[in-house]
Amino acid sequence: MVTIVDYGAGNIFSILNMFKKIGAAAIVAGDKATIAKATKLVLPGVGAFDTCASKLQESGLREVLDRKVLESNTPVLGICVGMQLMVERSEEGNLPGLDWIKGKTVKFGSEIIADGLKIPHMGWANVALNKPSLLFGDMYAEPRFYFAHSYYVLPEDDDDVVAYAMHGKKFATCIERKNIMGVQFHPEKSHKYGMRLLENFVKNY
Repeated sequence: MVTIVDYGAGNIFSILNMFKKIGAAAIVAGDKATIAKATKLVLPGVGAFDTCASKLQESGLREVLDRKVLESNTPVLGICVGMQLMVERSEEGNLPGLDWIKGKTVKFGSEIIADGLKIPHMGWANVALNKPSLLFGDMYAEPRFYFAHSYYVLPEDDDDVVAYAMHGKKFATCIERKNIMGVQFHPEKSHKYGMRLLENFVKNY
């Protein structure tokens, strides 16, 4: 059972509908008891980093999430700001992240604008693998996903980076360390590519 964490910040029902489309059992939950029973977790996030971090803290779910992810090794997939919350901190705000993976979230620099590109980065972009991952198993050729973001995760260890995309510069778009995974793009808006990635999360972890 996939449990989508409802802490008040994220496209939870769009994600739920995508799991339903692929025939996966999934629920939305915002209480400790249900999350404690989860066999797989999805951590969504939309908007500003501090807003999401604050709502997650206020939800009272931090302890059960830490226990599930760090002690029980429950597979977890962070989406968009949900991925950004997984590292130590963000240039977008002052609140700390979850510190599940060492690194920080940084903003696209002014050189992006100088190159004639826009911030936020919005729309479809191709993704290239940095290393093999079961998340991309049997993926369609030339995978491309839908993005909407001004910040991206910069892990300390390059080996945590599964895939990159380009927006003026190469940036990490998928990270993975053991049971902890995150994607900067929106699989729930990425049609067949997003469906295949979520299928892989359900089947392979």
